[in-house]
This record gives sequence, C-alpha cells and structure tokens, in this order.
Amino acid sequence: MWTLTEDERLGVAIFTFRSGVPHSLTLELGESVHILEKCEGWFRGFSGRRTNVKGIFPCSYIHVKKCTVTNKGRRHESAVPVEDATVTEVTSTLHEWSSLWKQLYVKDKVDLFLKVAHVMSELMELRRQLTVSQLTPEQKGDVKRHVTARLDWGNEHLGLDLVPRKDFEMVDEDQISVVDLYKMHLSSRSNVQHNSQRRDGTAVEAWRVPAAHHLLVSLKSFTNNNIGEESDIFFWLYDFREAKSISEKFLVRLDKNGGTKNSGDMEGLSALFTDLSNKDMKRDLYIVSQVIRTGRMLLNDHKKGPAHVRYRRPYACAVLAMSEVLQTISETREEKDFVLKFYTCNNESEWYQIHENIIRKSSAKYSSPGNNYGLLISLQLLRGDLEEIRRQNKRMRSGGVAVTRKLAFPDVIVPGDVRNDLYLTLERGEFERGGKSVQKNIEVAVYVLYADGEPVKDCVSPGCGEPDATEHRSLVLYHNNGPRWSESVKVAIPVDRFRGSHLRFEFRHCSTKDKGDKKLFGFSFTPLMREDGSTLTDQSHQLFVYKCDEDGGLREPGLYLGLPCCKEHPDPGLLDTTFQRSARENFWISTQLSSTKLTQNADLLALLKWKAHPEWVGDILARVRNVNGEEIVKFLQDILDTLFSILDDNTDKYGPLVFQSLVFVINLLRDSKYFHFRAVMDTYIQKHFAGALAYKELIRCLRWSVERSAEAPRQDHIHDVVRALDYLFKFIVQSRSLYSRATCGMEEEQFRASVQELFQSVRSVLSLDRPNCETLVFTQVAILNSLPAVLDELLHLFSVREVAELARGALASLPSSLHISGHSVDNVKLRSIARTVDGGLFSFPESRRILLPVVLHHIHLHLRHQKELLTCSGILTSLFSIIKTSSLDAPVAEEVEMMVESLLDVLLQTLLSIMSKSQSKEAVRGHRCPQCTADISGEFVSCLLSLLRHMTDAHFRHLMENFPSKEVLKQEFMMKIWCVFRNLMKLSIFPRDWNVMRLLTSHIILTTVQRLAPFQLKNFGGADFDFKVWSSYFSLAVLYINQPSLQLENMSPSKRKKIFDKYGDMRVTMTSELYSMWQNLNENKIHFIPGMIGPFLGVTLVPQPEVRNIMIPIFHDMMDCEQRKNGNFKQVEAELIDKLDGLVSEGKGDENYRELFGLLTQLFGPYPSLLEKIEQETWRETGISFVTSVTRLMERLLDYRDSMKGDETENKKIGCTVNLLNFYKSESNKEEMYIRYLHKLCDMHLQADNYTEAAFALLLYWELLHWDERPIKDLLHYPAQSEWHRKEALCRKIIHYFNKGKCWEFGIPLCRELAFQYESLYDYQSLSWIRKLEAAYFDHIMEQQRLEPEFFRVGFYGRKFPFFLRNKEFVCRGHDYERLEAFQQRMLGEFPQAIAMQHPNQPDEAILQCDAQYLQIYAVTPVPEAVAILQSDRVPDRIKSFYRVNNVRRFRHDRPFHKGPKDRDNEFKSLWIERTTLILAHPLPGISRWFEVEKRELVEVSPLENAISVVENKNQELRTLISRYQLKQPHNNINLLSMTLNGVVDAAVNGGIARYQEAFFGKDYVDSHPQDSDKIAQLKHLMQEQLHILAVGLAVHDKLVHPEMRPLHKKLMDHFQVMKSSLCQGLCASDQANPSRGTASPESFKVHRRSEAGNVGNLLILADTEEFYGVQATRSSTVPSHFISSALSTHKEKRNNRELLMLLPPQRERPNSFMYQNFIEGGQRVFLHQLTGPTCKPCSDPNLSFTDKVVTSTPSSWSLDSGSREVVPGLSTGDVAAPPVPPRNAPPQGQHLSMHYDALHHSELPPALPLRKSRPQYTLASPTGLASIPNGTNYASLDGGGSGVWSPNQSNSTDASESAGNRTKRGDPFSPFQRLCYNVSDLPFPSPSTPWPRRSGEGRPPRCRHLHYIPVHSPLDRPSEPPPAMPSVREGLVPEENHCVHMPGHGSRPPIAVIERDQARAPWTCGITQE
Repeated sequence: MWTLTEDERLGVAIFTFRSGVPHSLTLELGESVHILEKCEGWFRGFSGRRTNVKGIFPCSYIHVKKCTVTNKGRRHESAVPVEDATVTEVTSTLHEWSSLWKQLYVKDKVDLFLKVAHVMSELMELRRQLTVSQLTPEQKGDVKRHVTARLDWGNEHLGLDLVPRKDFEMVDEDQISVVDLYKMHLSSRSNVQHNSQRRDGTAVEAWRVPAAHHLLVSLKSFTNNNIGEESDIFFWLYDFREAKSISEKFLVRLDKNGGTKNSGDMEGLSALFTDLSNKDMKRDLYIVSQVIRTGRMLLNDHKKGPAHVRYRRPYACAVLAMSEVLQTISETREEKDFVLKFYTCNNESEWYQIHENIIRKSSAKYSSPGNNYGLLISLQLLRGDLEEIRRQNKRMRSGGVAVTRKLAFPDVIVPGDVRNDLYLTLERGEFERGGKSVQKNIEVAVYVLYADGEPVKDCVSPGCGEPDATEHRSLVLYHNNGPRWSESVKVAIPVDRFRGSHLRFEFRHCSTKDKGDKKLFGFSFTPLMREDGSTLTDQSHQLFVYKCDEDGGLREPGLYLGLPCCKEHPDPGLLDTTFQRSARENFWISTQLSSTKLTQNADLLALLKWKAHPEWVGDILARVRNVNGEEIVKFLQDILDTLFSILDDNTDKYGPLVFQSLVFVINLLRDSKYFHFRAVMDTYIQKHFAGALAYKELIRCLRWSVERSAEAPRQDHIHDVVRALDYLFKFIVQSRSLYSRATCGMEEEQFRASVQELFQSVRSVLSLDRPNCETLVFTQVAILNSLPAVLDELLHLFSVREVAELARGALASLPSSLHISGHSVDNVKLRSIARTVDGGLFSFPESRRILLPVVLHHIHLHLRHQKELLTCSGILTSLFSIIKTSSLDAPVAEEVEMMVESLLDVLLQTLLSIMSKSQSKEAVRGHRCPQCTADISGEFVSCLLSLLRHMTDAHFRHLMENFPSKEVLKQEFMMKIWCVFRNLMKLSIFPRDWNVMRLLTSHIILTTVQRLAPFQLKNFGGADFDFKVWSSYFSLAVLYINQPSLQLENMSPSKRKKIFDKYGDMRVTMTSELYSMWQNLNENKIHFIPGMIGPFLGVTLVPQPEVRNIMIPIFHDMMDCEQRKNGNFKQVEAELIDKLDGLVSEGKGDENYRELFGLLTQLFGPYPSLLEKIEQETWRETGISFVTSVTRLMERLLDYRDSMKGDETENKKIGCTVNLLNFYKSESNKEEMYIRYLHKLCDMHLQADNYTEAAFALLLYWELLHWDERPIKDLLHYPAQSEWHRKEALCRKIIHYFNKGKCWEFGIPLCRELAFQYESLYDYQSLSWIRKLEAAYFDHIMEQQRLEPEFFRVGFYGRKFPFFLRNKEFVCRGHDYERLEAFQQRMLGEFPQAIAMQHPNQPDEAILQCDAQYLQIYAVTPVPEAVAILQSDRVPDRIKSFYRVNNVRRFRHDRPFHKGPKDRDNEFKSLWIERTTLILAHPLPGISRWFEVEKRELVEVSPLENAISVVENKNQELRTLISRYQLKQPHNNINLLSMTLNGVVDAAVNGGIARYQEAFFGKDYVDSHPQDSDKIAQLKHLMQEQLHILAVGLAVHDKLVHPEMRPLHKKLMDHFQVMKSSLCQGLCASDQANPSRGTASPESFKVHRRSEAGNVGNLLILADTEEFYGVQATRSSTVPSHFISSALSTHKEKRNNRELLMLLPPQRERPNSFMYQNFIEGGQRVFLHQLTGPTCKPCSDPNLSFTDKVVTSTPSSWSLDSGSREVVPGLSTGDVAAPPVPPRNAPPQGQHLSMHYDALHHSELPPALPLRKSRPQYTLASPTGLASIPNGTNYASLDGGGSGVWSPNQSNSTDASESAGNRTKRGDPFSPFQRLCYNVSDLPFPSPSTPWPRRSGEGRPPRCRHLHYIPVHSPLDRPSEPPPAMPSVREGLVPEENHCVHMPGHGSRPPIAVIERDQARAPWTCGITQE
C-alpha cells in the first residue's frame, strides 16, 4: 500500500534506471527526484527535470537527502536539501552550465569549451572536498573561496547572471537592504574582473598595505665546471647606483665534481629574496654571483703548498642586470631561464670590485675563462604575503627554498617579526711585510666570543642555504699586504647574550712552502655593545691590530678587552700589556644591525633609563622626537611604560612634556610603515597600561590645546594633538576605568564634568566659520576625523543617550551655511558624519532618534546644492543598511517617516540631475556606457529604492497629505517620481547580468505604482485631469512591461521558475494596473489618441498571452473614442500601422501575435476579443476591414523580421521585402514607408549584385516624383532639395544600375527623358553627356555579349513555409549559367527542411495543409511578347536575344500524356501534349528575380497537331544545318551533317516519319477525323518539304564528303530512295482514301536535275545568327576534287554517334558559347564550335523546340508565298510594348539576301524546294533533344532524332547524357561529345609549327572580298571600313579573292584549306545579288 513519505522527500539517482515496468520513471545517473509516496521498496515521485511526469522507481537506486519541505501537500510543494549552501549552488550551477557548455562546441568556441570543462572538473572536485573531507574552518573557507571564484568566472564567460554573495554564500535579497545588495553586486563584479580578494569589514584597507615583491632564484646548472676543487657559489642583490648590497647572500656549495655536497645534483637549489618594495624594484639592481674555490693556493701550480692545506681563493664572478629581466618575469609570472656568464679577475687586488668592473664593462680588468663558462638560473617574481606564497608553493612548504632577507627592514614592519641580525663586512687591511721578501698571504678568522672567552656556537653564516658555523675564514689574496676582501657574513647572537660579547679577528700568514703552516701574527677585536648599552653603530670601523702568536694568550679575552679596539675608544693608559699594538697595521670592518630588540640610539636609551639621571628628564623628553621611527616601534611598550611612569612621578612638572611625547608616538603610528603597530598600541592599552591617574592630566592638556586653537597663530602642535585625539581618548577611558575599579567609582561627577567641558571646547572650535583661516580649518578637520572614534570610546563609560547628546551637540555646532566653493571642510563634515553612522553608536535605536535629524539635515543641505554627492550616498547607504537590519527585530516606522520628510524630494531631484547629466554626456559621446551610469547614480538609486521599500501605505498617505496643493503635488512629486522610474527603465542603471538587483528594483517600482495609483486617480482624474501626469504614468507602465529582465520567455526553465515563484509575472500585474487606470479615464481617453497607440502596441507585442489579452481591448476603446468624435478612426489606423512596422522590424512579436487580430481567434481570459467588441459597434464593417488589414500586415512584418534574423538567404529577404512593399502600396497607401522599403530592397539587390532589379526598385520611387521645382524635405540619405534635382539624381543612379546589369534597353528611355529635361533647360553640357551615354548604350547592345537566363517554376507547399511563400507558385529568373539542377540545389540549400517533389502535378489538399515543406521545381519557357521584333528579318540577333527573355510575363511548360487507349503498335496515335501557360503578376525582370503566378492557362494539343509541329521543327533544323555547311570548304569536318542526315533517312530507333504516315494517313483515321483533313494535308506538305530538303542536304554532303567516306554517302542515298518510295506510297494511299484532296503522282517526289541557266530553285536556310541567305545555281567549269574531312573510324562508332546525337537537345545560340564567332586580327573569323562530332550547347529549357530557341521565322523577301498559317489555339502571345528603343534602318527597298547553290551531280541543279506557305508559329519542343520533363519520362525521336517524331522512351535520357558526358571527361576517343569552348583561350588553335597560311608578300592572312560582306553575326561584326563598290560582273559569276578560313579541331586535323586565286572558282559561292 502506498503511503506518503515524511522524511524521505528528496533524493538523487545513484544508478541509471530504465525499465519496462508499467508506470516506471526513467532516471539518469545524478538526476534529482522528488519523492511523494513509498511502497515495498519502491518510491513514487517525479524528476526535477520533468515535473509533470510522475512514476515509480526502486528505492535502492536512490540516495535520500535531508531536505526542508515548503508548501507541503500543496500544488507548488518544493524540497530544498539541507546541506551547505555552497554545495547546493555548485550543483545547480553545473546543471545550468551543462547545456551552455555543449553549445560552445557547436559554435566552434573550442578554447572556451576546454576552459569551461576544466573549471567544471575543478568545481566537482572542490564540491567533493566540501561534502566528504573533514576540513578545518580555515580550510573550508579556502575551498569556498576557490569555488566562488570559479563560479563567478564561469557565469561571466557563459553570459549568466552575476551572483551576489556574502561569506561565500548567496544572499537572500529579502533579508538585506537594497543598498547592501547593490554593494554586493559591485564587490562580486570587482572580484570577477580583477580577481581581488573579498574585503573584510575588520581588515585594514588595501591601499594602506603595499604589497611586497619576492624574487625566486633557482640554480639549474653550472656549465663547464672544470675547477676540480670544492667551490662556493654566492648570489645576492646589488644596487649599482648606491654601490651596496641590499640582500643577504645565498650560498651553494659544490664538491670537486660539480655536484652539491648534499644531493649531488642541482635540484632544489633555490632562494627567495623577500620583501622587495616598489622602490627597490625601481633601483638599478643586479644579481651578482661569485665563485670561491677551496683548495690549493694556485690552481695550476701543485708546488705551492701541501695538498692537505686548503685555502678559500677567489675564482670567478658573474652579474645579471635586473632591469632587463624584471619586465619579462613580471608579465609571464612564471619561471624563466637566464644565463650568467662568468669572468675571472686579471688582478686579485681588484677582486673586491670585480662585479662593478663587469657592470661598467671595464674589460681590461677581467677576462673570460671559456666561451661556455657560466650559470643557468631561473627567475620568478612573486607578489603578496609571504605566508600565503608559502602555502601555495609546494616547494617552499617542503623547505627546499632558502629565505634570503633584505639587509634593512622592509617597508612594513609586522609586529611579532623578531629579528636580531648583525651583518659584518670584512672590508680591507693594511699589514707590514714583517721582514719577508714577498708579501703575505693573509687569512682572517672571525669569531664571536662571550666575555669569558667562550665562543658563541653556530652564529656565523656566510650565506643562506648552508648551516651556520662557529667561525668564518676569509678569502686569501695571494701576496697582498693590503688585501681588500669586501666579504660579508651574518652574525646571529641571542639578545640576552649580546651585552658582553665581542668580535675577534685573527690574522694568519698562509705559507706556500712544504709545510704550508698558517701562522698567527696578529688580531683585532671590537665589543658588540658599548658601555651606555647602545650597539655597534652602522658604519665603517677602523680597528687596531695587535701583535700575537699562537701562544700569545688569546684564550683569555680579559687580557685584551681592556685595550682600545679603535680610535673612538679611549686609551686606558696601561703601559705593561701582553699585547702590543702595531702602529702601521690597521683593519677595517663595517656593520649593519637589523634588530627588533637592540638599538644604537643613545637618546632612546636615555629615555628608557631616565631614573639613572632624573635631572635630565626634561632634556630626555625633548629629544624623544629625534629618535628614528624604527627604534620607537621596536621599543613601543617600553617607551609607553616609561612615559606614564614619568607622568606618575611628577605630573605637574613633566605632564605637558609627557603629553607631547605621547602625541608624537601616537602620530608616528599613522605612518603606513608602522601602521601594523597600532594593534600593538591597542593591546598595550587593554592589557598593559596601568596609569590610573593619567586621565586627569590628559584631559587637562587636551582641553588646553583645543581652546588654544581658536587664537594661536601657530598651531602645528595643536594639529598633532587633535590628530591623536582618538588614541588619547582610549588612554583617557582606560585610565578612568582603572581608577574607577580601584576606587569604586570615586570622582565620577568630576570626570563627567571634565568631559562635558572638553566637548564644550570642541563645539566652540567646530562652530567657528572662518573658511579663510587655514590653520583653524585644519584643526576642525582633524577634530572631525577623530570625533567618531572618540564617541565609540565614550560608550564604555557613558550611556547611549549621553553619548548621542554629545555627538548631536558636536554635529549641530557645524556651520549650517554650505561653502559653495566646495572647501575641503565640507567633505570632512560628511565623512565625520559617515563614520559616526558607521560606528557603534548609531546601531542603537535610542541614539538614532537623537542623531538622525542632525544627520538628515546635513545630507539634505548638501544634496540640495548638489555637493559631495558620493559622500552623501555613502552615508545614506549606511543609514538604510542599519534601518533594514533593525527592521528585522523592531519597527522603524518613525525613522522612515523622518527620512521620507527630509530625503524623498531631494533624492528624486538629485537622481533627475544625475540622469540628465548622464544623458547629455551620452549625446556628446554618441553612445552610453552602462557601467559608467551605474557608478554615477547606482548608489542613489539603491537609496531611493530602499526608502520606497520601507514605506508603507501610511507613509504614502501622510506624504500626500503634506502637499499644500495639487500643483505642488504634481510638480514636486508625481512628475519627478514617474520621470525617475522611466529613466531607470531606459538608462539601464544596473548592468544586464545584475538580474537579482533588476528584479528587486522592478518589484519595488511595481509596489510603489500600485500605492500611488489611487492618489493619482483622486487628484488628477475626472474634472482635474492632467495630461502630463497620466502620460508619464502610461509611459512608465509601457517601459516597465517591456524591460528585458522581465521577459521570462527568454530565460532558462529553472531561472523562469525561480523568478515566477518569488515575484510572479510582474508584467501581468502592471498590465492589469494599466488597464484599470485606462478604464478610469472615461472621456479623457481621447487625449491619448494617437500618442499612446505605439507604446500600447509595443506592450501587445510582449510574448505573454495574458498581457496581450488585457491590452487588445484598449484599441477598441481608442477606435470607439475617435469614431464618436471624428466619425472615423483614421488616426488610430494610421498610427497603428506605422508603429506596428517599427516594432516588428525591431524584433518584437511572434507567430501567436498575429492571431490576436485574426477573425476567428478566441482570446483567453475574461476580456472579450477585439473582433467581438467591434462586431457590436455600428462601424463594424470598417473595423473588421481594418483588423483584417492589420492581420495581413502582421503576417508580412513577421515574415520580414524572421528573414532578417540569422543567416537567411538574400532570396528570402528580398521576397519578404517585396511582399511588404506591395502591401504598403496597395492597401495602406503609406508612401513614406513604401519608399523606405524600396530603398531597403535596392540595397539587398546591390549586395547580391542584382543591379537590374535594384534599378527597377528605384524606378518605382522615381515614378512618384515629378519634374517640379517644389522643395521636398530630407528623406533617408537624400538631403533637402527640390523635387527636380532628386528625380534627376535618381534617374542617373537608375541608369547606372541598368548599365551594370547590361539591360541597356531599359536605360535608354531614361536617357532620353533626361535629355529632354536638359534640352528644355538649355543645359547643353549635361545634354551632351547624356546623349553620349545613350550612344554608348547602343554600342553595348550590338557589341557586348549577354547571357540568356533560364526560368524556373517553383511551388512552395506546406504550412512550414513563410507566409509570403506558403502554398504559392512563382517563376524565378535564374542566375548566369544556372541550369535546372543547380537551381534545385540552391533552393534546397535555402530550405534545408524542404522535400523535393518528383512530379509536375498539382499537389493535393493534404500536402497544402501539412506541417512540412514541399518544393516543386521545373523549367519553363518564356513566351516573349515583343513578337514583331522577333519576327522581323532585319532585327539583329543580339537584339532579338534580349527581347526573348526580357519583359516577359507568360511562361510555358509542356507535359505529354496519352488520352484514351494506347495503341501498342503505334503510340503516336494517342500522344497528346498538355501545355500550361503561367501568367505572372509582374513581368520579369522587375523589382525581384521571381514573381508570383497570377493565372494559369491549360491547353491540350492533339497528336496530329503535335506531329505537324515536330516535322516542321525538324525541317527548320535541317534547313539551318544545310545552310551552314553550304558555306564550308570541301576539306572540312562534316560528321554532324552526316549523322543528322543519317538519323532522318535511316530512323532505326523509332521508325521515322513512317510512323506518322501509319498513324494519320490511314483510311480509318481519315474517316474517323473528317475535321482534320486540312491538318492532314498540311502534314503531307511538310513531309514532301522534308524530302526536298533532304535532297539538297545529300547534294551538299556529296560535295563535301571525303573519298574514304563514300560508302557512307552511298548508304544515305539508298536509304533516301527507300524513304522517298515509302512516303510516296503512303501519300498515294492517303489520297486514294481521300479523293477530294487530289492525287499525288510518283514523279512529284522525284529529285529533278535540271541544267537550264536561270531556272533557280530557292532554299530557306536559317543560319545561327538568324540571317537569311539566298542559294542560287550557277554554272562552273571546275569543281574542287579534294576535300579534307575526318570521319568515323568504324561503322559501330558511327552508329553510336548517330544514336547519341538523337539524345542531344536542340541547338540554340547562346552568348559566350562555342557557336559564337570571335574576331582574330585582320578580321579573320574563328568559328567557336567543334565540327568533329555532335556538340551539346547550353539551353534554357530542354522542352523548347529548335524554332523557339533560335528564331521565330517570318516570310522573307524571297518567299514565293507570304501567306500565313493558322495559329495554333492557345499560343498567341498578344501585343506588349517593348522598351522604346528605335530599330535600325531597314535595307533599301527591293534588296534582299539570297543564296546560290550549284547542281547536285554533273552540273545539274536540284529542283526548288517547296516553300512554307504560312508564317511559322511557336511550336512544341523538339523530340530530338533531352526532354527535361519533371515526371522523369523522356522522349526520343521516332527515328533516333532524324525525322522528329516523338515517342515515349523507357530509358532515362538524363543517364544517357551523363554517360556520354562522363566518357568525354574520361577522354574517351570515341565520344561524340566534344569539350565546350566558352572563350577564345579554350579553342584548339594550330600549333606553332603550323603557321597561318599566308600569301607571299602579305603581312597578314587574306580576307574575303565580295561585292558585299556577308553578315554572319550582327552588324557590329562588320569591319570599320566601308564596303567596296560592286564591279560589273557577268551573270552567274561572283568575283572573289582567296578564302582563308580556320576550322578549329583536334591536333590531328589537317591544316586550313587555302583556295588560291589561280584555282578554279568553287561552284558554291556566297554573295549578295541585286535585282
């Protein structure tokens, strides 16, 4: 049975649980669960991640945690674990980081990803330590400090909120004041940014403790150590500028092998040079290293001395300049290696200064022992407390680092740092030769001895890092009687043994003879302490040298201690002594004492021993000020005891002197160097001070000094007294306490009276107002600085009320007048008040009631004058913090009331002033710095919020009642507080990551607004309506609802829940308040129309349903108000549309928002929907229309906004902009917005290089302007100017864009428009420019090549598409060279979620309504509207090419299908064509590259009409191909012609035109389709025409075919005869079946051969350039007998090529293709197409027929029949005016182009081919090409491509083409497809070994000379010189020069055929005849 759990409410999954048990809850490892019930080993509950899913899970899988349950048993029950707050925070933070951390990897922020991962691992380890390890409080605090540092770092770098903390734990904002919360945010921000330590309230201020530097030096290696003896290496820091050492020495001792004596290697040889100050770092420091060897006297001379005698001898020295390395090691903060190079001294007498010589680079005095001789050391600069560094450095904790101290005391002397070090330096000596021939080798032995002669053990240290020794032996300088050692040692003697101890120096001569004895010849000594108790002074001492020997009695120090040791010591005059002083010998030493226990100052010793000479006390006290501060602090307690003992001894006589000495000592501790000794002073006062009577004299002297400050001319001593006031009162209070305890409170009244008198004197001084008297001001400042500490001390002896009265009296005595000059005393006053508030006195409510009025008075005074704002804010911060703390225990209403009356108005005024200045600075800077704003006004804002937070309804009511009038209430309060709140919303005083602070601010503002709303209604509503107050209120509410910190939708679920549980959704509360206030306006609502429409609309864009539901009815009220007042709501409509555009464009609103304005949407909540309210009004029709319009606008705006977000493609952005543009043009009539979006559209096109579309966009704005001089205002980037000038500038820009888009035909009319304007204004200069530009555009049209784009139909189906695309179809203009496959890939890339539909059928309703995206794409063919231009013979092809694909609105797509039963024998009987025509809303090109389909037209083409079109297209193709080859030379490649003819006459694949005969000429078909008799006749005529064309083609083939290919030609002729015979029989049979049509005889199908001159047949041949040529038969006596051509190698290859040719798309001219010709020098033409095989040219649509792609023919001038054929139904294009570009002049009347041809065989002419009797129409796509039908069905010709009969082919033509293309890429030699050449560089020109053929004597290849130049291309291709005149010729002959035509081909092709003048004229010639 399931039972509710009591204690087991929260748990964590310790295993992953996945089970098939019914109702089980899946859990992941580490997932938290909330437990509700328990039953037999199972829990029931829910996961913290999925609170709405409940289930069961095993108890064994859960670790139950102790927790606290809130709202138990309720809906919002929550369980909080009972654990350390830091552990809880780490857990929740890691959960929040996990998802963000993964996103870093997705966004490719790998570096931050790795850092965050490392920090997360550290946090988990630290959390484990907190939960598992047993840590001490100090260790736990240290771990928490590391945890919080990492949490803050991660939150900042992941963009999360800043967490305010206190003592490493998150704070509860309800338990602390707003000002404290603000300070915590500042502290946390400082910790994050600067990694500074948290400030402790009792800690010393950071600026008072300068951080010390520490230099870590580690010895890595000693290179080339080949000394062979033991050696000592010393390191120390040397100040070269002052020529002295500043640190102890670090010593490393090496054995003879170069290893350390202890470990044998160099590991762990490190020293830490400590306590380097900032001043030391600026010195000229060097690291000096010296090597001292221990061994023989001379290293390389083994004869000098015995081997067992060892001497310390100088060897080498090295230096390293710290100035070069300090910056490097300061920046890296890591160890860095450096090399010290060693040098040896050339002369040992210079050894003492070798380091200086090296630094000075005196190279003559030293030399290098080797190239690589030196030390490798590493340096690291550390900073901070030495103990902290030791804790962090493992090596230092293990004792592996020697601590090397400074010789002097550090800048900060820490109490308890006991030190007693004497640094002794052996400087030099002067000794006699002593009768020896050579100078001595002198060694000095140093000993420290007690008075009894006992040596002090282990007290001499040559350097840190090695143990101390009892003696020290100096260096031995070879043969030197005046040695200079400069060798230092440290002597450490116990303090208690210092007196009586002395130093003894023994001098020995080190002989180098065989015995090597060290003979003692003298000694020196010096006592360490003088008779007066002072130690040896820090200076150089010249000691006497006394003669002695080994048995000279040195063992008894008493024999020489009575002797003078130096000149300073007097000679006792003893004549008979054991030791004789050597008059010529002297010894110099220098000492430096660093001791905290000993002194060298005689004045200090005299003070401490004053009882020895009581008569000198006055002089002794006077000399105390001359004692060094270091000596004072060392003996602080002794000095204080001495002073108070003197005071007790004779108060009247020595009282003032003792007082002055005490003041000197107190003020000395104010120095930062001795600041730490203030704690020593405090300890002394509390524990060691015993002067019970001292308070009387101290009060008397203090009062005398204060009273003298008013008139004393010199007040230095008074300043010192008042500066020491705090410690003087400590002594007074402690003294009185001692006296009171000793006497049981005697003389209490006298003491109180004396204190009152003293404070009366203080008040008198403070009340003086003499700003010009600097001495008095300084005294007042000192008193004010000390006053708070004095008051805190008096609390030990006086009651709180008494001390508060004293404080009030002192503060009230301050001058009330404020010095406007801002003298320093003003700041001191406030700082004194601040310290008083921060002191212990103010924490008592009783004292606050007394002091608060005085404090508030001074704050009010300063705030009113805007002076000392920062100090005032600090006082207020402390006040509110204290009041918040007190409010938790006792009511504070009275204090809050005082603060409201005194502060509220000045706080508001101060904030307004600060914010105004901030805004003005922003205007100057151009941007706002939130951090600067927060620093300026953050504290005042927090103070205001604190005050408002403490105010209750009673406070607000009392506040309102105190205003004398409504006007004062309005001006002094309501307007100010609304304005301040608005600025808080707008200026973002607090940074964005201060979310806790922002939410608390919003909560306080909301509460204040709710409390003030009734008073606003009461005072400013109804008849007393005030627009300003209400407008400020509404503006505040709007800003409040829209502030980012309240947008819960943008937050994580956990954060959203946390905020909602604490505050709820404050937006809803404020919106309800706003709506309530709006409803109370009644008739005054009209005042806010249209002003508040935009702000209220912004509120409705908040993605919160309840907010929207509350706000929408307000618009009904607005519409109703304006309707009742004006009869319409035009203002509401206009303003709503304007603001809606701006708001949505800024990124507001969402998909659900549009539904609020929808017609069928049911809104939530108690408020009626907008439509429901409108439908109840009389103006419902207008209202519903308006709401519908707004809904459509919203849809477009949201699509536009979404497209502008992220990385959307340009097509989406442009489409959305066009969609929005059309709305503003057609529905809203918003001209300014329409213009704005036009320019946005233009900019998008320019970014995408769509210059033509950009020009069309600007053209729309241009059309709105007129050629008037009316001035118009500035708009966008246009300045204020006249309308004429703006239109002119626009026109020029549009022309420029048309030029860049190569659409010159659209720019020419604008040029003419401008020319007209310039001409009318007589601006001939501009007119000349525009005319030249127009002429240049005409040149561009004829000269420059332009690509014909492809067009694609795109359907967007499904609800997932944006609104402007959803379930619509468009036609898109493709990019250059873009084909269907590339376009499909591009569209799928733009819509990656879309599914490509594989059929062209219209989608069903399921697809239209599904939540998906479907794309349907296929190519369409443009149907040009400029038919007249395209059908004109005289229009060049370049112009026709433009009109074929521009200004087009109609597009065509064909789909074949079978109607009725399909004939298995002949499927063409039922093959129909479904032709779809798409009509666009706007022609292409336009303002977009795609437009929506406005209308669809569907036409079905019958099988017979299809057959007519196919045969007609094939005839046209044959004509064009034959005409092309008629111009070729005999030796050219004719493979294409051969295969084309073969495909027609031998249709082996689909049966050829015989299948059409079978299908349509049979008796059954004729009888069943009597209405098609004319069409059948037309098909017969076309078949007959095809026979005649084939005859001509075979004749041309016969002339050009190579002899080796004659069998192929014979085969073609045979098949032609069979085809002709078959067709003849079929036609005869058809005529018999239909006798009414007449009979066709077999002779009518013969190819007649006639030879009569003048009987000329005509052949229509359309060249690629759509020029027409006549073909005329002429007689010729000679025919060229040699033709060079390449042929297929085998019949198989020929068959393969023929079949592949059938699959090729129909040929269509395109610019930049290999079909175009380019000019080579001399006008010679190179044909850019390959004639070695079939070519595959780019085409726009595989479904187009050859006629549609190349030319639309019209009857030419030579046609015998100019009649027109009936137009196929549904194919008429209509007349659409093309751009007004003038046509070229037509040729002279009567002239026409003609072509001549010769006889087919034996000079016999073929019969004339029958001409087409009607104008060709647009026809179906040729079946010979690749049919790109979207449904995948491909169509090949019935005869393999020859005759052009269509047949469904089951094979995939795309695969066929791809396979063919792949063979080409692989280099297949048998591939019929040749590489496409798109520029001249790609052409296979002849190799250099095959030069261009030239005639002798000519400089360039000859060119053709005809009567007229034959235009193969446009007229622009003509040579610049005029054509030559036509000579008279005989009939039928055409004079010509040699032809030189280069046919590019493969390298194996023969060179160009050259026909010389002497050769016979070719029978096939080209020319132009004139009738």
